[in-house]
Amino acid sequence: MNVKKLLLPVGGTDTDRTDDLVGTVASVAEPGETTVGLLHVFDREDYAELREAMNVDPDSEVTPASVAGRRTSVRTLRSALEERGFDVVVLGALGDRADRIVREAGDWSADLVVVGGRKRSPAGKAVFGSVAQEVMMNAPCPVTFVRDETGSDAEERRRAATPTR
Repeated sequence: MNVKKLLLPVGGTDTDRTDDLVGTVASVAEPGETTVGLLHVFDREDYAELREAMNVDPDSEVTPASVAGRRTSVRTLRSALEERGFDVVVLGALGDRADRIVREAGDWSADLVVVGGRKRSPAGKAVFGSVAQEVMMNAPCPVTFVRDETGSDAEERRRAATPTR
């Protein structure tokens, strides 16, 4: 698959799994040939609070993309991807996370979406839904899922895989 545009949605806690996300991008795309769009989706309340905290004039030209570019998780991923030679653009959107990721994938003409997810119980998925699941089912292009390897389950798997004497 020739990936010219790769969309990577970024959440506020994705700093913890920068290596996993960047490694996945590097395994499916080529530096110098692929532009990575880092997308942060704000709900309207969070966005308004952030603009207020940043002392942004309500009538100013500040966009969700410019606010997203100030998020630690976005800056960290951008830096790591650029160090590997990828062209990176920061995208921002307001609204429902899953809907906006799917819409941005189409509007931006993404060839691939790389989406992270966390381990959840079946009941948790049924009650709260899953952004990753909605994106995988509705995106206009292929989706690669990156499972969160930073939680306590991941530490147990690492310990179990470590050879003992």
